[in-house]
Amino acid sequence: MSAPKRFRNPILPGMNPDPSICRVGGDFYLVTSTFEWFPGLPVFHSRDLVHWRQLGHVLDRPSQLYLDGIRPSAGLYAPTIRHHDGTFYVVCTLVDGPGHFVVTATDPAGPWSEPTWLEGKGIDPSLFFDDDGRVWFTETRPKTTGELNDECQILLREFDPAALRPTGPEHVIWEGAVRQAIWPEAPHLYKVDGRYMLVTAEGGTFHDHAVVVARSDAVTGPYEGNPRNPVLTHRHLGRGHPIVGTGHADLVDTPDGEWWMVLLAWRPYGGYYCNLGRETFLTPVRWEDGWPVAGPVEAVHDAPSLPEHRWPAAPACDHFDAPDLAPYWNMLRTPREQWWSLTDRPGHLRLRLRRHTLADLANPSFVGRRQQHMDFAAYAAMQFTPEHEEEQAGLALVLNHEFHVVLASTAQGLRLVRREQGRDTVLAEHTSVPHRLWLGFEAHGQEYQARFATRPGAWEPLGEPFDGRFLNTQTAGGFTGVYVGMFASGPDPERFADFDWFEYSPLDGEP
Repeated sequence: MSAPKRFRNPILPGMNPDPSICRVGGDFYLVTSTFEWFPGLPVFHSRDLVHWRQLGHVLDRPSQLYLDGIRPSAGLYAPTIRHHDGTFYVVCTLVDGPGHFVVTATDPAGPWSEPTWLEGKGIDPSLFFDDDGRVWFTETRPKTTGELNDECQILLREFDPAALRPTGPEHVIWEGAVRQAIWPEAPHLYKVDGRYMLVTAEGGTFHDHAVVVARSDAVTGPYEGNPRNPVLTHRHLGRGHPIVGTGHADLVDTPDGEWWMVLLAWRPYGGYYCNLGRETFLTPVRWEDGWPVAGPVEAVHDAPSLPEHRWPAAPACDHFDAPDLAPYWNMLRTPREQWWSLTDRPGHLRLRLRRHTLADLANPSFVGRRQQHMDFAAYAAMQFTPEHEEEQAGLALVLNHEFHVVLASTAQGLRLVRREQGRDTVLAEHTSVPHRLWLGFEAHGQEYQARFATRPGAWEPLGEPFDGRFLNTQTAGGFTGVYVGMFASGPDPERFADFDWFEYSPLDGEP
């Protein structure tokens, strides 16, 4: 007998928190949070729960997404994806905005509708389609005040799928698995063997994160908690464990009746730090006395009993010869004008200079992708001749506007600048650089090294390796992870930088 197939966690590395999943026949669809990044809410597709391809984004038009001026980690929180009678539904919350909304599509690859804004001042909305035809809307809501805090409760209302709005009375169905529980959130409802199962998160989204479950004979309650709650947590495994902060789960069954859980967790390295942000993990669910139980979440695990289905691997190097940016590229906040082009100079990404910089709560001229590995290399070829002191272009490592690193060609030469807590420090300089330049970052754990070349292959280090531990939410706050990409800034929008290619690769055999 052949050995069982194995898979490696996380199934979606890099910043992919708050996963939600649904199944349509033999196909699985998953969405994750994106906060201040545009386009919003990536949509992934799998046929074996292990191998995923990105179809696009739920919110890929500026008219759908108002991220203007959004502070870090305050945009799109915790989406839920569901499918019913040929229609896909995504509900989500724009935290620094109007609040909850719902969008629909008949094809998960899009196009998705314009948002319909909903009542409610909470977070983490979800939909449940009952087998009697009724639809229910759940959310996390402040318990005693109008402001979100760690004392929350789970509310339930009926939902009208034709009018796309909650309707009828509110029902408080859950306030936490233990007395004075903090942050009961991320509610999802299911019906299993005639009973309603409520799965929520608890304990905050860092080390004490956990998954709890309650059940009821009626959708409106009362709900009884599993006496062994939490049904999954790594809080007891200690800070030395390679996977921590497990929680914010969504359940799915396979056509053969297996149950699985997608959830967020993070992988600390270089101490109790994680530049990758919270990622999406997969773990099996077993049923004990009618309750779903899972974990601990392993880095390597037996795969689901589904036929393996791999997708073609995306090339490591983007030569910018496609008509549109690849779906893994993102921008900060909503672009209200077209400052990038793949057609002005075919085979190049042209970034027009904009007055907004990476240090502004704005939409700078920056195109980036997630850092997905502890050890990685990112390189790009650029053509740019700065003419004025305010002009610069190059590569950047970005957590947010107050915590980032830029490797920039400037009128004074090549500069490596760290921005930490809103203060800039020049780490290294090289005074003479040509019009055509090769730039790169390499990371081995928390040791990052900037590199450059003035001719192909002649790479040189710029400065000493620097400590990257300030590029993480344990230091800076928030819920995101590091992006690496290309930027350009300056006062003249007629000026531009051209990027011939960008390459991102894991190092040291990391998958």
